[in-house]
Amino acid sequence: MRRVTTLLSRLSIRWMLAIWSSILLCVLFLSYNGVQYFVINRWMLHQEQIALHKNIEEIQGYFRAENETAEGIAGSHSFIESINGSHQLIRILDARGKPVLTASAQLPEEWVKPQVSTKTTTDSIWHEEEHLLIVRSPLRTSKFNGTIEIVNNLESSDQLSDMLLGVMIAGWLGAIVISGIGGVFLSRQLLRPIQSLRDTMTSIKQKGLQERVRISGSNDELAQLARVFNDLMDQLETSFYSQKQFVEDASHELRTPISIIEGHISLLSRWGKHDPMILEESLNVSVQELGRLKGIVNELLELTRAEEKSRELYDFPCIANDTLQYTLRNFALLHPDFHFTQNLDDIDGAVIHIVPNHLEQILLILLDNAVKYSGATRTITINGAVQESRLHISVEDCGIGVPEEDLPLLFQRFYRVDKSRSREQGGSGLGLAIAERLVARYSGSITLSSIPGQGTAVTLSFPVVEELQNH
Repeated sequence: MRRVTTLLSRLSIRWMLAIWSSILLCVLFLSYNGVQYFVINRWMLHQEQIALHKNIEEIQGYFRAENETAEGIAGSHSFIESINGSHQLIRILDARGKPVLTASAQLPEEWVKPQVSTKTTTDSIWHEEEHLLIVRSPLRTSKFNGTIEIVNNLESSDQLSDMLLGVMIAGWLGAIVISGIGGVFLSRQLLRPIQSLRDTMTSIKQKGLQERVRISGSNDELAQLARVFNDLMDQLETSFYSQKQFVEDASHELRTPISIIEGHISLLSRWGKHDPMILEESLNVSVQELGRLKGIVNELLELTRAEEKSRELYDFPCIANDTLQYTLRNFALLHPDFHFTQNLDDIDGAVIHIVPNHLEQILLILLDNAVKYSGATRTITINGAVQESRLHISVEDCGIGVPEEDLPLLFQRFYRVDKSRSREQGGSGLGLAIAERLVARYSGSITLSSIPGQGTAVTLSFPVVEELQNH
């Protein structure tokens, strides 16, 4: 048994399915045929018994009507012969068990020993290889008291049973072959999507993440598995591409200040350290670039934190207008040459779920971008409204604007429409990426609209806390 288990464990799923499906079908077929064979045998035996009982009743009726004596019964040989069939023995016994009349058709008397019976009985016995059915019943008239004994050779019934058994065995063997072939075909059909999945995985290992599983038009579990796998590979490919792009962009952003610092240090190490003007300029530039480098690293850390999700963050109710006013006052002090227009009366008392520091950080990113790209018109407008249980905050500038084709790309890390201009203004291209991830953490959304040469509007949307909506 252990060897069989070990052998089965080494087989592939295809062969396991084929073998077990074949075994199951064979067991079912064998069980059905076994029950059918048993029922048919019992039915044929019952029919033989019914026929013999009819003969018994006919004989009893005849002799009771004639009211025969033992001598009269012994002379009724022609009547008994007319009833007796082939391979059958009819015997009438007196009260002592002595045969009074015997009629036999190809069934020797010595096969069955005479036996007196006081009630109707049915027996089935074997004489060597012959199967015999015996029915005994009392025969009583006013002049005779004895027993009718009928013996029937069941050779014909047994031959029919054997032929039926042979047909069933042949059918069972045929079922084994057919179920085996069908099991292999069925397992191949069922496992085809899994094999396709395996081949795709192998191809992905060799060629890359662009390979996908072919999906049939069905909607079964395996097709659903293939769709889930393809979706997973799409996400992985996007993730790997984003990671690769992030590493390339981060390397590029970090390389620039490092190269500038390296150039000035090399200049000082060669001859510039003896020139006070060059020394001072190089040190100032190096300090400036180190500050820029530190800013990039800090923004990368902020971006990483913004991408982390925590359920505890949703437990912070925030009165949006209070945070807005606080942020605007502090920001306006840093930029006295800008005019900030506020339309925030509609959101007075509106409460949202967000950490106030995070809302302040998002607003500072949007305001900082608006200041950087405002151009000659130094007016920034902040609007607020509550519509359909959502709080909407927009920051609008009157600056250079963004081309329509660049709008979907602005939330990518390190993306800048004008890289040279952004570098001059100190931008790293991480602000909007950080803002988008922070907004998403609180079930919010952020959208941009822009007209080149006229300005850009960034709109935030957050769900309002329902029970405090009219606070």
